[in-house]
Amino acid sequence: MANHVESRPCGLRAQAWWGDQLVAESTATVLVEAPGRPPALYFPCSDIRLDLVGPDMLWRVTHDTPEVGWLSDYAAFDHDRVRVELIDEMDGDDARDVTVKRFPTWGDASHLVDILDVRPDGEGSYVGVARSQERRPVVEGSQMLGQAIVAAGRHAPGRRAVSAHMVFMRPADARQSLRFDLEDLSAGRTFTTLAVHVSQDGRRCAVATLLLDQTAPDVIRHAAAPPATVGPYESEPCDMSVTGRDVRVVDGAYTGDPNAPAGPPVLDAWVRFREVPDDPCLHAGLLAHFTGHLSIAAALRPHEGVGQSEAHRTLSTAVNAIAIAFHGEVRADRWMLYHHLSTFAGDGMTHSECRVHDQAGGLLASFAVDAMVRRFEGDRTTPDERTAL
Repeated sequence: MANHVESRPCGLRAQAWWGDQLVAESTATVLVEAPGRPPALYFPCSDIRLDLVGPDMLWRVTHDTPEVGWLSDYAAFDHDRVRVELIDEMDGDDARDVTVKRFPTWGDASHLVDILDVRPDGEGSYVGVARSQERRPVVEGSQMLGQAIVAAGRHAPGRRAVSAHMVFMRPADARQSLRFDLEDLSAGRTFTTLAVHVSQDGRRCAVATLLLDQTAPDVIRHAAAPPATVGPYESEPCDMSVTGRDVRVVDGAYTGDPNAPAGPPVLDAWVRFREVPDDPCLHAGLLAHFTGHLSIAAALRPHEGVGQSEAHRTLSTAVNAIAIAFHGEVRADRWMLYHHLSTFAGDGMTHSECRVHDQAGGLLASFAVDAMVRRFEGDRTTPDERTAL
């Protein structure tokens, strides 16, 4: 074990499967994380069918130290050989709200809220905490957008973001914190305009402009109708490695398989977070965070023989810019329908025009995503997928 080991109760029911056989089930697992190592989920040995698994499938603590010696009565499975799953549910949940997330996960929705909840760091500056996974320690562009929206709301209390545009210039390391420096461009009686510069280790990663407003009573009102599609419980749960966040894709249309049947350049997904603090900035930030997740997949969908599983391996893909307009108060702890429509793909770029509706059909936000899809140059066909764009 490495130094600075962190451990905490998982809090969710966990299961381990050897093929189709359940070999462990527990509500008392412990999540152990150490720098430079993938997370491990330790089951009490009393909850493991030791007669069904070989010792080469288990990790055991073999030395007694104050940090991990107490884990001597626990064991973790080799995740490459044994399928470990978390039953993502809370007491009182309807059976329809229960989903399964495969371990190791990126983390919980509470970790995502913590990342978006940027902290003041001097006049007009904020910093975000870092959280990474060993599989791919690269910050999502839409995370930076969500953090900038939260920072702007903290900077101009009483006004909400109505428009934001962010361009991503270079990748950021998820293992290090990000800095957000806000520049006041104008501050009128109702509107505030800000520039936000995102940097890491003194290097600028992204830049944004945001418009905030006090809002006013309607003079006129209309909104685009939601797509004619099924609801969240008629859609297929999608495991995106975050517990406490429920993602359901209409018709199960999201797949990274290059051999999947081609379809229209459209992806509809329902998203809801289990618990979010009563803070409008965080709700808006969470909506913005998901804007970078599916637009490239929508662009790939009509093209046979190309799939998102090739991203960062043979395909260089990344979101280059996101523009978003908010049309009302957001509640990320209620179902939100993300409608992604890719209107163009070519010249190594894609463009998508997207909307977010609430479950009643109300239009919460509109956003557009510009992204790249390119082959790696020369003989670079097997890059390091953990960091390659």
